[in-house]
Amino acid sequence: MAIIVNLDVMMAKRKISLGELAEQVGITQANLSILKTGKAKAVRFSTLEKLCEVLDCQPGDILEYRKEDS
Repeated sequence: MAIIVNLDVMMAKRKISLGELAEQVGITQANLSILKTGKAKAVRFSTLEKLCEVLDCQPGDILEYRKEDS
């Protein structure tokens, strides 16, 4: 997939655990884990907004586009 999720990097920079972030964002740890590992097929803007709010970052700090080799 061409969209890379760098959530683990931001979590490490902010020294926040998966459980703590899930609680503050208001989603389950299981759903946050799916997002963190890049297995999610979509993310709601409201969830992305809350992640940015809690992690004090921009959407581009969490999501990255990389062109796939053909």
